[in-house]
Amino acid sequence: MAVQLFILRGVPEDEAEEIRALLAEQHIDYYETPAGSWGMSLPALWLTDETQLERAQGLLAQYQQQRLSQARSEFEALKAEGRQRSIIDLFREHPLRYLLYLVLVGVIAYFSISPFVTLGQ
Repeated sequence: MAVQLFILRGVPEDEAEEIRALLAEQHIDYYETPAGSWGMSLPALWLTDETQLERAQGLLAQYQQQRLSQARSEFEALKAEGRQRSIIDLFREHPLRYLLYLVLVGVIAYFSISPFVTLGQ
């Protein structure tokens, strides 16, 4: 019976490709279910052989640990070089967008709170 190995919802395409390559390299039989046209189905990788689950989970854990350490080292390198983007950098790139977001948050907060403020009057 097939067993679910890895959910692909929200996973970057490069990570999904690396996982597929890892499973193929290790000769672990799997198949993939897509999210479907409406995105309602579960995009995932499934093992066809239940006995390979423990081995595949171990490989995935090792892969994810390597990916985490690589991402951390890239982040630290960018930070050391002063090239890591901050929230202020993002605001400087698109100031109108963030001002619009702040106005929308203010409008939503006003309409959410105003009934309670005027309730006692």
